[in-house]
Amino acid sequence: MIKNRSILAKYKIVFGLLGLSAITTEIIALVSNDTFVPTNFFSFFTIESNLFAAVILILSAIFIIRKKSFAQFDLLRGAATLYMVTTGIVFSILLAGIENSVLTAVPWDNTVLHYIMPIVLIADWILDPPKKAITFKRALLWLIFPLVYVTYSLMRGAIVNWYPYPFLNPASNGYFGVLITSLGITATVLVLTWVLIRLSKKTA
Repeated sequence: MIKNRSILAKYKIVFGLLGLSAITTEIIALVSNDTFVPTNFFSFFTIESNLFAAVILILSAIFIIRKKSFAQFDLLRGAATLYMVTTGIVFSILLAGIENSVLTAVPWDNTVLHYIMPIVLIADWILDPPKKAITFKRALLWLIFPLVYVTYSLMRGAIVNWYPYPFLNPASNGYFGVLITSLGITATVLVLTWVLIRLSKKTA
């Protein structure tokens, strides 16, 4: 836990801006190549989780600078951390073998979005734990977005015939394969939720 709040605020701002710059660079590169499809781009969990995490980091820094604290905001910080760690793990296990050019238009963006930001968020959770303990039952709210995301991806994919990730595409392994993978990811998210709660209690 970092006692110097000024250093902590700078840490959050620097990496929050790094995440936003990676996303912005992606958009610029895709636009310049005339391959930018906004509805597809913002349908990637990687983009959504990184955008959310970057905004949360910057807002957290602002609250530190202004010496304000909100218990509800810590719940959002936990959600951002969970989504980023999930992004890193899922990418490493299910997507690491895919060429970077397929997933990101700029190579360094891949490193930032899939490796650096997940580490940054888990470090932030440890260095700046929530002021008030979050129960596991309450933390289950974090699962709402991932479940909605999978539902949205499958429904939209069936309509436009485009899926953000191969493991969500029924054409690859059928709906049973998608179900098994989704259940595996759900189990992972539940374990990660428990771990984040335990970490916050140990460092608080």
